[in-house]
Amino acid sequence: MAFFGAPIHYPDHAKEACRCALQSIEKLWQLQKEFKEQGLPEIDIGIGINTSDMSVGNMGSDTVRSYTVMGDGVNLGSRLEGINKEYGTRIIISQFTYEDVKDSFTAREVDWVRVKGKNEPVRIYELINEGKPKPDWRVCLEKFKQAFELYHARKFDEAKACFAEDLAARPNDPVSELYIERCDEYLNDMPPENWDGVYVMKTK
Repeated sequence: MAFFGAPIHYPDHAKEACRCALQSIEKLWQLQKEFKEQGLPEIDIGIGINTSDMSVGNMGSDTVRSYTVMGDGVNLGSRLEGINKEYGTRIIISQFTYEDVKDSFTAREVDWVRVKGKNEPVRIYELINEGKPKPDWRVCLEKFKQAFELYHARKFDEAKACFAEDLAARPNDPVSELYIERCDEYLNDMPPENWDGVYVMKTK
């Protein structure tokens, strides 16, 4: 776990966290290649980032203590780290982090989730790169946004076709593949009228 903005506060802590996450994934790709060449087992990681008010300081007892952070905001970040496995992503950020970095980073909204132990849903985003979208992502992002809106409008046939176009633009996109599966499920068994489009996380 890493935290930014303490003990010395600085206004761009969310951007620094996102930059660190992207650099960590770049290093991961390098290590995976090196490990494969050496015949070593593959390593993989997921990263969750959340921005919120937290308790920070020396936690513990007179015997054992550490300078760390605690609180609901920390717990959400931990849940987002684990949820990468659900979407096949590497970096998931919360809507709160997204609001702080959206003008400097490229991210796509991938779902509305209700994490274990919480009632209020949270919008989550896949962090893609710093700056404007790279050329190989532009069409994908456009098509995915359109499909995502159709999905939440309960137009599952149209959404599925649009997610398929997204896959054509960026083959093997795991998030689009997941949504095509969800669309198929809902076309076979339509959700109730009060469906809110929120995915409920059942595990930590």
